[in-house]
Amino acid sequence: MLSSFLLHVIADYLIVPIVFAGGLALLLVPKQRRYQVWARALLAGLVALLLAKLISLLYQQGHRPFEMLGVEPGAAFLPNPGFPSDHALLVFVVTFVTWASTKNVKLSVILLLGSIAVSIGRVIALVHTPVDVLGGFVCAFLAVLCVYGRQFFTPRR
Repeated sequence: MLSSFLLHVIADYLIVPIVFAGGLALLLVPKQRRYQVWARALLAGLVALLLAKLISLLYQQGHRPFEMLGVEPGAAFLPNPGFPSDHALLVFVVTFVTWASTKNVKLSVILLLGSIAVSIGRVIALVHTPVDVLGGFVCAFLAVLCVYGRQFFTPRR
């Protein structure tokens, strides 16, 4: 019972502290950069969502793992095929935008580990396949790369 509760927390609710921490980090950027940082963050999220919707038109596997196995899902899900994972997309966009905007290594590593935990939790909960969460990761990475360009890879000045 406790393990299913913990899985549910990781797969569904770990998103909240990740988004909160990333948002707080973006609020703490110097005031003269705040508008640009938030505008780029919003743009990265929208580009990631657009990429996700476009690739979902090209590839769908049909059923979620719990449906194929005939068991109950271990986490919340929307009634769609699930590719790419919206949960993975959101947490990785927040992680990558936080890194690109702040270059805060400690926070970015913590967010990355949390994002990986959410993704693994979604797979273990049988609501996504590894391909689904990888699709969310790739869309998030490409979107942030498109918006931030080389700044994503450059160290803090």
